[in-house]
Amino acid sequence: MSTLTVPPLIPTPREDAVKLHKAFKGIGCDTSKVIKILSHRNSEQRSLIQQEYETTYSELLSKRISSELHGNVKKALLLWLHDPGSRDAYVAKRALTAKVVDNQAITEIICSRTPSQLRRLKEVYLSTYHSNLEGDIESQTSGDHKKLLLAYVSTPRYEGPELDTVIVQQDAEQLYKSGEKRFGTDEKMFIKIFSERSSTHLAAVDSAYKALYDHSLEKAVKKETSGSFKKSLLTILRCATDPAMYFAKILRKSMKGVGTDDSRLIRVIVTRTEIDMYHIKIAYYKRYEKPLTHAVRSDTSGNYKDFLLQLLGSDY
Repeated sequence: MSTLTVPPLIPTPREDAVKLHKAFKGIGCDTSKVIKILSHRNSEQRSLIQQEYETTYSELLSKRISSELHGNVKKALLLWLHDPGSRDAYVAKRALTAKVVDNQAITEIICSRTPSQLRRLKEVYLSTYHSNLEGDIESQTSGDHKKLLLAYVSTPRYEGPELDTVIVQQDAEQLYKSGEKRFGTDEKMFIKIFSERSSTHLAAVDSAYKALYDHSLEKAVKKETSGSFKKSLLTILRCATDPAMYFAKILRKSMKGVGTDDSRLIRVIVTRTEIDMYHIKIAYYKRYEKPLTHAVRSDTSGNYKDFLLQLLGSDY
């Protein structure tokens, strides 16, 4: 469920484009006005505003925002302008072409997405960057992490609620035999099951594993694997069992301790606002006993803080 709020009477794309242009004119940019407009428009509306702005002023709205704004509020607004598919493709491309590959970002973007979202990501990635996502993963990542990412983006998976309890039981037993029961880990079997099964099925495998072996599948993954491969498996599993809690914990990590991981904070809030941020906020409060909005207020400031809070909505 989204936390995005759209006014009951929505201005036309042209009216919004004109207001944005006025906000950019003169000495200094009226950033608060830009935020007030864009933070309350859905993906389709933002797309129409961008089309109207380019037609009217012969300039990309994204280019104007890049020249007028700075810092984290600019990064957040530019990411927000994208539709979900192009945004995921943009994050994935940046993660894979950074001087040092951002394994955290590419793992999060790929392993938390549904099969239909991944299909869209791959389509946009190819049309925008003229290269295959699989090819870039192949060349920029390594080891079992690479094998899992490639399998996960390439394997068709069922998205419905039905499952076969017999296969669930077999998978739980097979994962035990491939991990905790033996010396060394059969990574291929973990990759096969985690990349081929639906989220509903994996959640059931987790329950079956607990019933059979008195501890969670997550504990087994932590014990038997390491590094980026482990993080990828855990992302898939956590998003199968409780995606809202997974993202709540990611947000907590991005703001915990000295300093803020702004890239991760922006990425999660912007990408989940129109999907399930309402449930993430509930999970955050349940886990940490304070509203997510309070944490964001404490860790951010200025227009950057205001934009994120506009996307998050009310405290509860």
